[in-house]
Parts: sequence; structure tokens; C-alpha cells
Amino acid sequence: METTLNKSTKTHQVITPTQLINHWQGHRSLTRRTIEAFPEDAFFNHTIGGMRPFSEMVMELLGIAAPGIKEIATGEMAPLNEHFEHNNKKEKLLELWDKATDEINRYWTQIKPDQFQNTIKIFGQYEGTVQSSIFYFIDNEIHHRGQGYVYLRSLGIEPPAFYER
Repeated sequence: METTLNKSTKTHQVITPTQLINHWQGHRSLTRRTIEAFPEDAFFNHTIGGMRPFSEMVMELLGIAAPGIKEIATGEMAPLNEHFEHNNKKEKLLELWDKATDEINRYWTQIKPDQFQNTIKIFGQYEGTVQSSIFYFIDNEIHHRGQGYVYLRSLGIEPPAFYER
């Protein structure tokens, strides 16, 4: 079976920016509930098969999402930072998660629909389009949340239903 992609220069919108941010924020809400499900100690220390603790994965997500959207919206590049002061308190990372959610919403409104196909180099390192960068932010979060689900199950904890976004 042969598949042919339309190579025309016409752009057809499949999803609106509002639909995309709502989809992403649904995932962010689910990831927040996943963080909440962890016992404090396990959040910072539990690992399987050499993977990082879920807290470190969450810090990676914090370092990418809001700063990435801010860079897309403003053009101001900042270095990628995946380390946040938390004093081994899950509540601190949840506060940072909520702050990042607010920042994403604030900067999202500054991104114009015609920017989504622009080529960028996010964090001065990763070249792609605005759209592909945002998809990466979302996909990376889903990937790490899946790892968190494995951790929770290994701890005997039922993770939040993935479809309840």
C-alpha cells in the first residue's frame, strides 16, 4: 500500500490553537494528578531498571514546557534548566507545576496561528517548527507520565485513569 502526502504549499487547519492548548492542559492536569498519587518518599527515591525518580522527570517537564512556550511567544531564548529547588517536598514541585501551567496559558495567547509553521531552534539547540516543538513538549510529558504509571503500579498504587483528562 502506497501513501502519498500532499506536498502543496496550501496550509489547512486541522486543529485550532485553542483546541491544542486545551488538549495539552488536559494532559498537564492528568500529570499533576499522577504527581499527587505518589507517596512523598517514593516520588523522590523510587526507581526501576535504572530509570530516574519521577521527581527528576517532573523537573525535566518543568524545564521544558513553560520556558519553551515563553521562548516561542517572545523570541527570548533561555538555557534549558531541569533543576529546581524543592527541598524534597512534593508540594513545592506541585506549586511549580501550577505556576508553569499559568505561564503556559499566559504566553500561549501571544502565539499567532501563522507562527505554528515557523522554523525555530528551541533553547538554542533543537531545530524544528513551533508546532513540532509543542508536540514534543506534549509527547515527552506523556512518555514520562507513563513511566510514572509504571512506578505507581510497582508501589501497589492505581494511577489516575489515562482517559480522564
